Amino acid sequence: MDSRLRGVINKVRDKSLRRKIFDLVEENSIEIDGKKFEGLPFETAPASIMHHHNYPGGILEHALSVAEIASTLCDCVEKVYRGKVDRDVVISGVVLHDLYKTLSYVERSNGTYGLTPLAERVDHLSLIVAEMTRKEFPLDVIHVVCAHHGDAGPITPKTVEALICHLADLIDSQLNGEVIKAAKYLVKDATGEFLDRITAKEAFEIVHSKTIGGWEDLRRTVEKLREP
Repeated sequence: MDSRLRGVINKVRDKSLRRKIFDLVEENSIEIDGKKFEGLPFETAPASIMHHHNYPGGILEHALSVAEIASTLCDCVEKVYRGKVDRDVVISGVVLHDLYKTLSYVERSNGTYGLTPLAERVDHLSLIVAEMTRKEFPLDVIHVVCAHHGDAGPITPKTVEALICHLADLIDSQLNGEVIKAAKYLVKDATGEFLDRITAKEAFEIVHSKTIGGWEDLRRTVEKLREP
């Protein structure tokens, strides 16, 4: 397991809940109708095929970024608004909300991703909620995961913890998508070529180079990124 992800999970104070999270993440499989379905490693799987974090390691980056944003939102609630937040519930939801996307995608020989036979029948949210229920996770944690899509999901957030996780997820998804879109536009404008796949780290580097050094610096950055 990535040490950064382990560090996030270790912030859960409840030992029993922390152990459940570790077990679920490390198992990375689910059994349905007597058949075991295994997923891509969490450290290398994408978070989507066409949308945010749609590159190797995207789901790990997303989880780590959402954890940082959610922690800041918890600080806002507690320090500014004098509200109460169960951080164990927030951290649990952050780590688990997209976990079974690892079971949803398969890497093709050309480096692109497609849906697994399991994902063609059951979505990742239904899978993780069912498994968390089977493994007797606390209801408040299950609710956070179930409600993380907000108005677009099966249920909207009904607790402060669920609202924090939903907003943190939304913010990071949009941040990732917008910076990649901006970088692709800049590269197309500067070189006439379209970058089909780009990571957020590369996108931020491209945007920063244009901001600091203009078009020439951007072109040099793109050339550097293309080097083997």
